[in-house]
Amino acid sequence: MSLSLFNSDWQAQRLPDGSSTPVTLPHDAMLGEGRRADSPSGGHGAYFLGGAYRYQKTWHAPRDLAGKRVSLLFEGVYRHSQVFVNGQTVGSTVSGYTEFEVRIDPELNLGADNLVEVTVDNTQVPNSRWYTGSGIYRPVWVRVQDAVHIVPGSARFRTVAGDGAAQVDVTLDLANPDSEPIDVYVAIGGLVATTRTAGSTAQVTLTLPAPLLWSAEQPNLYDATIRISTHGQVRDEQTTKIGLRTIDLDGRHGLRVNGVPTLLRGANVHHDSGVLGAATFRAAEFRRVRILKDNGFNAIRSAHNPASRDLLDACDELGMYVMDELYDGWYDHKTEHDDAPHFAATWQADADAMIIRDRNHPSVIMYSIGNENSEPATPYGVATARRMSDHVRALDPGRPVTMGVNLMAATLSWPTTLKGSPAEQPSSKSAPPMNSTMVNVLTNQFGRLMKTVPRLKRADKATRAIFDILDVAGYNYGTVRYETDSRLHPDRVIVGTETMPGDIAANWALVERLPNVIGDFMWTGWDYLGEAGIGTWTYGTRRGGLHKPYPHLTGGCGAIDITGEPGAPAFLAQTVWGLLDAPVITVRPPDVVGRPVSRTAWRSTDAVASWSWCGCAGKPTEIEIYSAGDEVELLVNGQSIGREPVHGFVARFRTRYQPGEVTAVAYRDGAESGRSSLRTAGRARLRLTAETVELRADDQDLAFVRVELADANDVVDMLDEDQIHITVEGPATLAGFGSAAPATAESFADHEHSTYRGRALAVVRAGHDAGDIVVTAVSRTHGTASIQLKQVTPY
Repeated sequence: MSLSLFNSDWQAQRLPDGSSTPVTLPHDAMLGEGRRADSPSGGHGAYFLGGAYRYQKTWHAPRDLAGKRVSLLFEGVYRHSQVFVNGQTVGSTVSGYTEFEVRIDPELNLGADNLVEVTVDNTQVPNSRWYTGSGIYRPVWVRVQDAVHIVPGSARFRTVAGDGAAQVDVTLDLANPDSEPIDVYVAIGGLVATTRTAGSTAQVTLTLPAPLLWSAEQPNLYDATIRISTHGQVRDEQTTKIGLRTIDLDGRHGLRVNGVPTLLRGANVHHDSGVLGAATFRAAEFRRVRILKDNGFNAIRSAHNPASRDLLDACDELGMYVMDELYDGWYDHKTEHDDAPHFAATWQADADAMIIRDRNHPSVIMYSIGNENSEPATPYGVATARRMSDHVRALDPGRPVTMGVNLMAATLSWPTTLKGSPAEQPSSKSAPPMNSTMVNVLTNQFGRLMKTVPRLKRADKATRAIFDILDVAGYNYGTVRYETDSRLHPDRVIVGTETMPGDIAANWALVERLPNVIGDFMWTGWDYLGEAGIGTWTYGTRRGGLHKPYPHLTGGCGAIDITGEPGAPAFLAQTVWGLLDAPVITVRPPDVVGRPVSRTAWRSTDAVASWSWCGCAGKPTEIEIYSAGDEVELLVNGQSIGREPVHGFVARFRTRYQPGEVTAVAYRDGAESGRSSLRTAGRARLRLTAETVELRADDQDLAFVRVELADANDVVDMLDEDQIHITVEGPATLAGFGSAAPATAESFADHEHSTYRGRALAVVRAGHDAGDIVVTAVSRTHGTASIQLKQVTPY
């Protein structure tokens, strides 16, 4: 079996009559559509425009494919796509988030050119509650196999550990049209097991003494090779990276990984890649996981669709637990043009695609079948949840099933006694009006409701039926029920599937104290495009509503922004988790302190970790110090302005901003426990810093180049902005360029962009030729900077 990338030499055309443009996949066509204040996608889709597209590729199919099974594997096409080969339909899919594979060998002309076409229709927006992207936004592969082969995705590896050894049970399905005797060879960690079968399945068991087990802390991986032969001839072979680990779960002991009690420090993460749009690249996913891990997270929830292959590979290799989520909505609409009408016909295939693909990833520790679904308010919805859960368990018995239930929505709109038939789907008119968007609106307007309504007794009665089906009860914004439900349902395992980042101190105290509460997933760990402004503070006016108007772009609620820069929520969380010794100084922007402000429920502070605010000398400011100490002393330019007690890991000060240096000294039991300082920037110059200086010449690798207005000591001023123009010379291209600005009319597809808080990010995409690359940035007032990268032929 061979599996090769099929990403190069495509042409993309906007339908009905746009011109064709050469593209290399993955490709997000929505970035090129632009944004408008009157876009139908609204705040959900960050005011981007939808569209329909045709992708075409001419492929010369070699004659040696005769007798082979040839297929195309699409990791993600958004959305409503059809695939044609030489004008003949070979496959299609509805969901933009589901991986699918189509067989093409019956339509191929061997020894000749063949036309592969993919049509995409994303004209009807909004169809998700966030930015989706458009087009073939994930990689495409061509798979070639003999008639006798290992059925793709069928190999399963199950670990049973004990007494210092690990037993690995391996099962696989075989395509064996003539019922030939097949010799099966499996090798893991230097051990080999063999068997022979003339059937369509095979099973072997290997026992590894003293195995290196996989966990987020020690992500040990093994190469597992499976080879099948007939009459001494190898017919198929595949190598999979696997991790040996066990998961145990109960209300008394919580979650154990390899027998070790484990608490999930979780981040909700949407699928977009910031300035790259929705295009999925391996380098970007590895970077994201690395940054999340560096900031203390050990778990990701793939909100609200299956994680990409590259993200799961990164989690396997770097060490990160994953809650793999199938859906946001089921058959009740959440947006006008979502896939609710197709749910009944497609959910089983969508679940199969996710679980068969992901069940060998050690990082995946549980599956989620939905998020804030209104359907369990009816017997049919509860029955649907049971069917889905049972189906998931049948495909993968080794992992628990959860879903995110919004406790406020359930309390307000779900009945305490279910009425109706479990065999009859209710009409859409009878669906509860309290969907995700409405709940978010209420939360933003009346934040205390989220912490008050779920306390009511009816919350337990309304949710009991759905939670009894799940292995893990996912509570969206339901922390106030942890203690009560732990008493009422001591066997119930609970996880905070969505929580407010500012509540991390109170939430984590409960996670640590209650054995059946296994973790907390904040909304969000990484900022994202769409749901424009739900976490963004605005100044000068008091404006209600959930979404901010155009040109707001990002959700604004990430602990880490879309460029990978950690913010105050990340520092607070690390302090709460006990991962930082020194206090962290953050400062409310003195240029806006005292102005009318519109806050949001999803961001508890607008403080920034900086003491450099040009033009603000003498202005009142507020300082938040994150510390695990008892009290904190604050010094400005060497002069103490006093000590303040720490409440909820935060000590607060008010003073007037003075350029220079600010120092925080934390005390525990009267003794100094740590200190840190921030300084004001001196004269700033434009600076480029590449996170990697070597690229593989494979059309897929990326180099992330940080663009900063920094002084000689690497200090960036928060109010010193400039317009930057980027050029890339050599065998590479600029894949995306932009900042973390929550509101901007600028495009990530342009070579020119303004900084935000003195920073921007440029992403350079490798070409296919080796050579030197020069990235040059030109600013209006901070000079010019350049950096050299090297592109090498991959081994």
